Amino acid sequence: MADPSSYRPKPGQIPDSPGVYKFRDEHRRVIYVGKAKNLRQRLANYFQDLAALHPRTRTMVTTAASVEWTVVSTEVEALQLEYSWIKEFDPRFNVKYRDDKSYPYLAVTLNEEFPRVQVMRGAKKKGVRYFGPYGHAWAIRETVDLMLRVFPVRTCSAGVFKNAARTGRPCLLGYIGKCSAPCVGRVTPEEHRELAGDFCDFMAGRTGTYIRRLEKDMMAAAEEMEYERAARLRDDVEALKRAMEKSAVVLADATDADLIAVAEDELEAAVQIFHVRGGRVRGQRGWVTDKVENVDTSGLVEHALQQLYGEETGDSVPKEVLVPALPEDPDAVSQWLADRRGSHVSLRIPQRGDKKDLMATVQRNAQQALGLHKTKRASDLTTRSRALEEIAEALGLDTAPLRIECFDISHLQGDDVVASMVVFEDGLARKSEYRRFQIKGFEGQDDVRSMHEVIGRRFKRYLQEKERTGEWEETPAPTGPAPAPQTGPAALTGPAALTGPAALTGPAALTGPAAPAAGVDTIPGSGTTSVPDTTPDPDAEPREDDGRPKRFAYPPQLVVVDGGQPQVAAAQRALDELGIDDIAVCGLAKRLEEVWLPEDDDPVVLPRSSEGLYLLQRVRDEAHRFAITYQRAKRAKRIRSSPLDAVAGLGETRKQALIKHFGSVKKLKQATIDEICEVPGIGRRTAESVAVALASAAPAAPAVNTATGEIIEDDDGGSTT
Repeated sequence: MADPSSYRPKPGQIPDSPGVYKFRDEHRRVIYVGKAKNLRQRLANYFQDLAALHPRTRTMVTTAASVEWTVVSTEVEALQLEYSWIKEFDPRFNVKYRDDKSYPYLAVTLNEEFPRVQVMRGAKKKGVRYFGPYGHAWAIRETVDLMLRVFPVRTCSAGVFKNAARTGRPCLLGYIGKCSAPCVGRVTPEEHRELAGDFCDFMAGRTGTYIRRLEKDMMAAAEEMEYERAARLRDDVEALKRAMEKSAVVLADATDADLIAVAEDELEAAVQIFHVRGGRVRGQRGWVTDKVENVDTSGLVEHALQQLYGEETGDSVPKEVLVPALPEDPDAVSQWLADRRGSHVSLRIPQRGDKKDLMATVQRNAQQALGLHKTKRASDLTTRSRALEEIAEALGLDTAPLRIECFDISHLQGDDVVASMVVFEDGLARKSEYRRFQIKGFEGQDDVRSMHEVIGRRFKRYLQEKERTGEWEETPAPTGPAPAPQTGPAALTGPAALTGPAALTGPAALTGPAAPAAGVDTIPGSGTTSVPDTTPDPDAEPREDDGRPKRFAYPPQLVVVDGGQPQVAAAQRALDELGIDDIAVCGLAKRLEEVWLPEDDDPVVLPRSSEGLYLLQRVRDEAHRFAITYQRAKRAKRIRSSPLDAVAGLGETRKQALIKHFGSVKKLKQATIDEICEVPGIGRRTAESVAVALASAAPAAPAVNTATGEIIEDDDGGSTT
């Protein structure tokens, strides 16, 4: 636990300009990002008496080891930079709402020659028009089914579309009139795109125009005694009205607004959003988050706006955003939203009328969501805390192991030996930090040696990170001329405040994606530099010191290995060889679920009902799953390998063309260079490379029928694989 006074900037060092600041921990990981109108006043609030700070703020400043800041010219720039850094660094003490990529959207792929209507999830793609989000995918399909009567837009996949074009026969929807069948040329690409545009206009809320036009056509057809056409138009009008009824009218026609409500307590907050387009509720979504920072309702609203619109542009940002409380700087946020939309955006609190009534409905939804979440999570939070406490007590640890890493070895009869590393923080899986290894030190099957190698490689990387950042060992500054100073907005600076949108100030402050000068790592606060080791490392990653989550930079409090006493002893020996004595090690044996400790002849037996044992089992099982998945993928790739893989520049298309032309690799191996050149797309130089690769390839082992023991022969009388 750090003392905030140890890294507090000197008086007058912090500028009184707008900017964004970052707190880093002892491993240089960014743990909190914030913005301020006045950096000097805001940062001073963090360095007062610890007893006067909010408990969450106190935890953050005592976890941090340094602070740095970037000066910007406007508050809008500060908002943009804060959002970018939160997305980039994923700070643990910032409020982060649950990602909503699981919500289904109705999407129209306007980026294709023949636009397609479909249900889409995940990140939004350029050139695709989205409507929603919807609560359930079936609600989208019901709406689309009704609208295809009037707007028969393509809904089939690329494979079905190509197959219909090849055979000249449309799919069922084409026969029943719910698709205009562009695949067989019933409509031109321009006509089909116009249909898709009308579909989008209707979904965007411009409904009255189409219904009035259809009703007018229906009356004209009736007057001309075209009763069948009039009946068909009548059914089309009814279908559109039923589709409109699925989203109730709540506000005046042509109103485009998002309504955001927040329900909160001491520990958590729920946010609900209603999307109103054309006066109708077109979608609803919500998030629940832990309040890991000291933030009020206005701060939660600002974070929600960043989450909602940080990746949106154009019409995806509505004309009006209604909120329960205005952000700290509403003008800057409004300007930021307007920049993303490309036109004015109104950000306000509804005071009266229908919008205030609808906001009350959204608020009730937020309260219900928070209550439901707490009902589901209350036991989970308590259980996780109890599990960590039980593990600490059973293993004799000073504190609960907030970060646990588990390692497992996987192979198939000694082949494709791999290992996995999974990470649990606060009792929850942190999948972004999972890692996998290939065993490089020896051939064959030896789980104990494999575990020793993997643990050694993982913590060797950890020590390299500590040495590089100056946490472990400092070396005198190298003699000779200093590196040439950088210039421009990403220049390396000292304590004096800089100006400009990307100027970074503060002790040991760096800027830009490649902050340190080339070939030199700066040790914060020491005034010295260390020359990095240039020896090639087979496990080396790109060097970076920018606060992003790195692969092996952060140590666990507990290492769990899948196995018994031999594997535990190997893991402890690897740590001892590296001089690491502050990380606990244990093993979990599958047979009796016993917990083994280094140098103990008897295992620790946790009760079967123990939450600590259950957590260790979850960690071990996840490591096993991750390892065996990698091992199977590696084995499958090896089985699918071919001598043609060694030919540089030969892609999958030309490989398939060669196999299709000759029938097998064996026949291709017997072909002459001139015969290989006859394959379309294969030039003489490529043919020569193919011939050389096949000639140097080792003969394949014969394939055996495992049921009969017979060698499988190919058409030429030879064995095949």
